[in-house]
Amino acid sequence: MFSGASFPLGPFTPYEGNPILRPRGDSWESANLYNPAAIVDGDEVVLLYRAHADDIVSHIGLARSSDGVNFTREDAPILSPSEDYETYGCEDPRIALIDGTYYLTYTGWDRRSAQLCLATSTDLRTWTKHGPLFDDFDTFKTMDPRGFNWSKAGVIVPQRMHGKWWMYFGEGAIYWATSDDLIHWTPGTADTEPMYSPTPGTWDEALVEIGTSPVVTDNGLLLFLTNGATRVVNDDGSVDVDYRCGQIAIDPDEPTKVIARLQEPWLRPQTFEDMHGLVSNVTFVEGLVKFQGTWFAYYGQSDTTLAVAIHDPSEPWGRALRDGELTPVSISGHVPDLRTKPADVSADRDRLR
Repeated sequence: MFSGASFPLGPFTPYEGNPILRPRGDSWESANLYNPAAIVDGDEVVLLYRAHADDIVSHIGLARSSDGVNFTREDAPILSPSEDYETYGCEDPRIALIDGTYYLTYTGWDRRSAQLCLATSTDLRTWTKHGPLFDDFDTFKTMDPRGFNWSKAGVIVPQRMHGKWWMYFGEGAIYWATSDDLIHWTPGTADTEPMYSPTPGTWDEALVEIGTSPVVTDNGLLLFLTNGATRVVNDDGSVDVDYRCGQIAIDPDEPTKVIARLQEPWLRPQTFEDMHGLVSNVTFVEGLVKFQGTWFAYYGQSDTTLAVAIHDPSEPWGRALRDGELTPVSISGHVPDLRTKPADVSADRDRLR
């Protein structure tokens, strides 16, 4: 796990060259490219991202970068639908490297049920699929029950705690699970007992979802970037959503409790790409790495393009006290205008069906 963090982690500034990856060509990634997992492999950042053509059948692709912002992607996807439970997509990956094996969690989608699935690899190219992880579990059970299996978003803690491996998972609410072998997982509670739920009247009142793999703070906490949303159903049946990014902290000594929550989002829709796309008004984080001393948070923009926000530890919170005024700074020295307010846009997002 990456260390040297503090809660809250940041501040993050969206990179002025966003989006860093876009759809291309007329192939499997021709329409939309977003929601990446991230890991450091030697002297490179590796992204495993979701992409699809107009058919909206998602595959997972791979891209590499030596600086965290300029990526070269491979032509073919590394993971594609092959099983009944994922006929219409392998979506929204997260990744952990443990003892030489990559553990990739992703959503298998059959256009009815979203199920959290697991695949393993030793080289990021040849994968063994282990299928859906949970039976008879609905992570929307306490707020908007689906009535059948529904689970997404699994992040594995890459070190044992209390003699077991731990995973935090869930869209709607967040839950925990444990394993003895990293392959077979058992939820710690029933789906009626989430460990973390939306906060009424706030920016994440409709749902919360685990975002990135954890990093360790200097005082020993596990810090996770998260996603949250509001949702409004209009009289004409259209749906307005607003996805923003938050943070939570967990004490490994009591790993079933969230002990801190960022009350205000650290990232929200601001740019044209954030507010216009397949599902508009969405910033959705899934990848976080510390690379060459700098933090890089990778996120999807309106389910259409892929972006990064950057935190330089030499520029911590409290700049106004140090400098006398607050000035947004980009990595190239250009001062972007990131103060626009998110627009109200209509969307029909699969996460809120």
